[in-house]
Amino acid sequence: MAPSDQYSQDLFAKDDPFVKGAEKTRVKVLMPLPLAGTYDYGVPEGMDVSPGDFVKVPLGPRKVIGVIWGYADESDVAASKLKDVDSVLRIGRLPEANRKFVDWMAAYCLAAPGAVLRMAMSVPAVFEPQKPKYLLTAKEGEISIKMTAARQRVLDVVREFPPMSSADIAREAGVSASVVKGLMTADALDAVMIPVGGLWPEPHPDSKGFKLSEAQKNAADHICKEVKKHKFAVSLLDGVTGSGKTEVYFEAIAETLRQNKQVLILLPEIALSAQWLSRFEARFGVRPGEWHSDVGGSKKRDCWQAIAAGRLKVVVGARSALHLPFADLGLIIVDEEHEASFKQEDGVIYHARDMAIVRGQITNCPVVLASATPSMETTINVSQGRFDHLILPERHGQAVLPEVTLIDLLKDKPGRQQWISPPLADAVKETLDKGEQVLLFLNRRGYAPLTLCNTCGHRLQCPNCTAWLVEHRFSNRLECHHCGYQAPMPTECPECNDQHSFRACGPGVERLAEEVSNLLPDARVEVVTSDTLYGPVAASAFVDRVTSHETNVIIGTQIVAKGYHFPDLTLVGVIDADLGLSGGDLRASERCFQLLHQVAGRAGRSDRPGRVMIQTSNVKEPVMAALANGDRDGFMAAEAEQREAAEMPPYGRLAALIISGPDPDMVNAVSKRLAQSAPFGDGIIVLGPTPAPLAVLRGKHRRRMLLKVGKNISVQKLLKPWLNAQKIPSSVRVQVDIDPYSFF
Repeated sequence: MAPSDQYSQDLFAKDDPFVKGAEKTRVKVLMPLPLAGTYDYGVPEGMDVSPGDFVKVPLGPRKVIGVIWGYADESDVAASKLKDVDSVLRIGRLPEANRKFVDWMAAYCLAAPGAVLRMAMSVPAVFEPQKPKYLLTAKEGEISIKMTAARQRVLDVVREFPPMSSADIAREAGVSASVVKGLMTADALDAVMIPVGGLWPEPHPDSKGFKLSEAQKNAADHICKEVKKHKFAVSLLDGVTGSGKTEVYFEAIAETLRQNKQVLILLPEIALSAQWLSRFEARFGVRPGEWHSDVGGSKKRDCWQAIAAGRLKVVVGARSALHLPFADLGLIIVDEEHEASFKQEDGVIYHARDMAIVRGQITNCPVVLASATPSMETTINVSQGRFDHLILPERHGQAVLPEVTLIDLLKDKPGRQQWISPPLADAVKETLDKGEQVLLFLNRRGYAPLTLCNTCGHRLQCPNCTAWLVEHRFSNRLECHHCGYQAPMPTECPECNDQHSFRACGPGVERLAEEVSNLLPDARVEVVTSDTLYGPVAASAFVDRVTSHETNVIIGTQIVAKGYHFPDLTLVGVIDADLGLSGGDLRASERCFQLLHQVAGRAGRSDRPGRVMIQTSNVKEPVMAALANGDRDGFMAAEAEQREAAEMPPYGRLAALIISGPDPDMVNAVSKRLAQSAPFGDGIIVLGPTPAPLAVLRGKHRRRMLLKVGKNISVQKLLKPWLNAQKIPSSVRVQVDIDPYSFF
C-alpha cells in the first residue's frame, strides 16, 4: 500500500502564476459533506487565502465551513455564476499532509473526499469564536494592599504554583472566590492569557525508564535510529505477552521528543488506556493528550488546536486520531496492531492500521506496529522484507509464560446447567485459597444469548434486526447487540400467551458469574464487559479494585483479553474456546488464536507462575493444538498456506458491496442490476448477491456481493466504473468495503 504519485506540489504553490493574473482568483473548496468533490469559488479582492485555509462559503441557502484544496486554474463555472468565499477563519491551516491523506484515503476506499474530510473536522467548537482565557499569577514587585490571613494564603499559592484559574487558586488556598476577586481588583495579581488550545506541560524525554534487557535495548535502538532519520519505515515489534513492548516504544517516544517532533499512539480499545496512561505518566512526568469518544467537546477542541500549533507533543487515541492536524508528526505507533477493532465498519470504511502506514508514508515518519500475535497481513509484509522485524522472545524480569492445558469437554463435562468443568472448578478454588486471582473468559455479554418459550418454542427477536434478543438479567432487560434496541423482559409469551414460560439457553458472562457465586460463595466476583467498562474512568476504577484484591475473580469478554497487567492473576480459564471458530469468516481461526493467546497472556505476568486452562469440544482443532504447544509460528504458517492456495488475503484482494434500504424489493432490484453488469475476466470473481447473515439491520434490508481478484489487480479500477454506471435510487445505499474484515 503506497500513496499515489499523482500529487503535484504545484497544486499547493503560493506563487501559482494564475493567482497573479488579472482575473479574479478561483479556488477549489472541499466541504465536510458526502459530495462528489471540490466546488469552485471566487476570492474577493484583498482577501488573502492559501491552500489549507478554513473558509466559510455559501452553499445553497446556507454557509458552510470548508477547506481551500487548491487553485482552480481550469473551471467550467462561468464568472457570472461564481460565488465568492465569504470569509477566512484564522485558526491555522489544515496541513498539506492531511490534505494528501484525505485524497489518498478517499481514492483507496472509494469514499467521497468530503466524507473523509469530515473526520478531520469532527469538532465543531474548533471553528467557533472563542473568548480569550486568562490565568492568574503573582505580581512582580511590592504590593501595597491591606493584608489578611486569607489574602496571604492566596499570594503564597500563586507564588508557589504555575499560573492558575481563579477557581483553582481559591480551592488551593481554602478561600472564597471573593478573596481572589478582591486581589484582582486591587491589582495584586497579574493575568496571563492562555494560548489557543490551552496549556499542555511538556513530557520529560530524559526521565529514567525501566532497565531494558538486551533484546529490548536492541529493538529500542533500532526504532530510535529510524526516528533520527526522519524517514518513513515500518517496524513490527513482535513480543510475547508481558515482554515489555510498551517500554521499548517508550524509548522511541523519548527520542522523538528530543527531536522536537510529535507522536501518535493508536490503541484499539478506549478501556485499555487506563493502565497505559498511568505508565506513560510515570515515565514522562505528564499525561499525554487523549483522543477518543469519551473525551468531552471542549477538551477535544483544546487538543485539536494544540496539536495544530505543535504544542501538544504526544497523543494517544482511537482510530479517529489519525485525522488530527499534526504540525510536525515524527512517529506513529499502532499497539495491538492485529486487533479487528481498528477496522471502522460505519461511514467511511477503513482499517486504521493500514491507514496509519499510509499516514506515515505521506508524513515521511516511521511507524511501529506492536503485537504478541501479529496479523497475517503484517506477517507476510515482514517475510517479504517490507517491514523490519524486532523480536522480544521472553517475558520481562522474572516472569515466565504460563502453562497451557486443554480440557476436553467431551470427557470432563460440566454438570447440568453448568459451564465450568470439574478440573477448572478445582483450579479456581485452589487459586483463590492461595490468595491469588482468577480470570474466566467468555466472549458473550449478558446472561444468555437466546431466550425461548418452553411451551411453544417462540424465540425473542429484535424488531429491527434478524438477531435474537440477549437477556441482561442484572438490569432486567432484553437487548439487541447490533442496533441497541432494548425492552423489558416479558412475563408472558407473545406467541402462546403462556405466563413465565421463558427459558435462558446457553451461557453469557452474567450466568457464569451466577455459577461461580453458587460454587464459591466467598469469591469476590466482578463482571467486566463493554456494558460495565465504558471508558477510561470506569477502567481505572476496575484496575484499582483488582490491584487492591477487592475483586479476586474477573469474569469478562474480550475487553479484558489484552493490555491489563495484574501481578497476582495466576489462573485464566477459557469457558468456550470454540465460540470464535463459527461463522464462516476467512479469518476466524486467526482471530480465535489471537484472542485466546492474548487472554492467556494475562496469567503469571509477575514472579508467580501462571496457568491457562482452555475448555474445548475439539482438542484436535489446529487452533487449540497451537495454543497448547505454544506454536504460534507453525499455526500462522499453516494458515498462510491455506490462504495462498485459495488466493485469499493477503494473497488475493477482496472488496465487498453492501446494498441496503428499507424496501426489500428495491434492494433486490439494485442488487440484480449490479450482478448483471459485474466485471468479468481472468482472475476476477464476483459472488452474490445474497442476503447478508444479518439480512435486516436497524430496519434496513441488506444484500451482499463480494469481488475477489488476484493480488496484482486493482479492485478500485474495477469497482469505480462498475458503480458509476449504475443509477442508484436515493432510498438505497451501496456501501463499499475494501479489504473486508467482517461478513455480517
